[in-house]
Parts: sequence; C-alpha cells; structure tokens
Amino acid sequence: MATEQVKAKKNVKKQFFDVKSGLTNAKMQLYGTTIEELNGKIIKLDLTRNLRGKSLELKLRVKVENNALVGEPISLSLTGSYIRRMIRTGTDYIEDSFETESRDGKARIKPFMITRNKVSRAIRNSIRVEAKKFLDGYAKARTTKEIFGDIMSNKVQKELSLKLKKVYPLALCEIRVFEII
Repeated sequence: MATEQVKAKKNVKKQFFDVKSGLTNAKMQLYGTTIEELNGKIIKLDLTRNLRGKSLELKLRVKVENNALVGEPISLSLTGSYIRRMIRTGTDYIEDSFETESRDGKARIKPFMITRNKVSRAIRNSIRVEAKKFLDGYAKARTTKEIFGDIMSNKVQKELSLKLKKVYPLALCEIRVFEII
C-alpha cells in the first residue's frame, strides 16, 4: 500500500508557477505540483540591485487569489553587512524597536541612525524619542502596503532624516526592520 502511494507521488509532474507582487516588478516563480501546495510559502527577495546597493531583503508570503499566486509582504530588513559597512570609527549609532498600529494592522519598526560624530547620551536619547514619535504618527496614517512602498522608495527615511536634522545631523537614517505582526 505504501509503495503505491510513493509511485503515485513520483508520477505527478511539477511545474513553475508565476507569483505576482504589487511592490516589485521582479519576476518570481515557484516550483510545485499544484497552486494550492504553494499557498503559504515564503519567498525572500534581495532588492540590492534594484535599490543601487542598499541591501534590503523583502519577505513575501504567497497566497492564492482568483486561481493565481500573489505575494503579500511580511517583512523588510536591511542586511547586517550593509550596516557594518556604513558604521565608521568616531561615530555613534542609535537604534530602537517598537510596535505601532497602522490603518490595517500592527507592525514592528526598528529604525537605525548613525551620527556624524560622537555625541552625548542625551542627544542620542532625544533622537530616539523624536524618531519614535515621527514613525508612530507616520504609520497610523497609512496602510502597511503603503509603508512598505515608502520604505523601499526611501521616502520615510528622507522625511525622518530632515526631521531629526534639527536635533543633530545624521550620516545615515534607515529603517532596519519593518515587519507585520
């Protein structure tokens, strides 16, 4: 009986199925026997070439909609090698992690900032507090898909950098991790 099931599985032909994503124009394909089998799979996309050297990694969960595969974004994160490359001696880095509400769910945001010079703890704390206040308000006004798009197009980081420049000028202002909870 068991050998008959194994033979039946061997005769099933696998094929490539196209996956569409609203965020990127990347062509993605998954290998499997049926569309239903691929439902719930997670795809990792490296967006380094698309974003001119900024090493972003996008994770998508595959869902079946109208008999087609669609990639829904789960998380967006900077790679550790990119962050290590940006940190220089004689600078300080500031990072934070907090959960916030968006219009359609909860999300975890981890901002990462590098100052131009060494700064006091009070300045680092005020930068962290201002960044949290700004990102919390920004997320409440938008859906998670809009936030994913804005992070990929560097819109959020630019606005945050301009806001924090009043406290202390930054060498780098990035969103290290953005994920849906």
